[in-house]
Amino acid sequence: MYVRDAKNRDEVWLLDHIEEMALDDAAFRSRDYVIAVDEESNERAGFGRVRIHKTDAGDYCELTGVGVVSAWRGQGVGAHVVERLIETARAEGFETVYSLTDEPGYLAQFGFDAVESSALPTKMQERLETTRKTVQPDAVATSVDVDDFVMPDRFREAFKNASPYEAEEETTVEDAEDFGIDPDSATYKYDTGR
Repeated sequence: MYVRDAKNRDEVWLLDHIEEMALDDAAFRSRDYVIAVDEESNERAGFGRVRIHKTDAGDYCELTGVGVVSAWRGQGVGAHVVERLIETARAEGFETVYSLTDEPGYLAQFGFDAVESSALPTKMQERLETTRKTVQPDAVATSVDVDDFVMPDRFREAFKNASPYEAEEETTVEDAEDFGIDPDSATYKYDTGR
């Protein structure tokens, strides 16, 4: 398992999974994303992006659109996506990374702290309002100093051995009622009345 920069060929896959997970896709550019990929099967397992907001008051870095395919959850995939995004922010010269999420407990494991909306830069306040109106009504703002980011060892170990969970197949028996047919009163073309 490894995390790489997204390529143009990943765009459709990203858009499908962003929509499926109801994540923020504002200002979508596939090149802003990173993707976790299984080395053996080349299967994509998770993704996320860093979004840069340029303002006259300064530039702000937001970690957004982090998602993990359900078969890969609980195995450190999201943690490694977040780590790669923090490394990207550091390389771009950012000291602080913001994230607007309805799962602040998940990010707290890595050193993210909740931030009161009144303490956010104006651009991030606007993003929080938009996020609440469009995709996550319960979103809260969090931030971390890039030097304070922590990757718990349990995620490193889980990531080394990550593999997709097998989906349980549902076997359902379809009957006439599933197709809107009342079996007690329906007549059939070849009904002989016997």
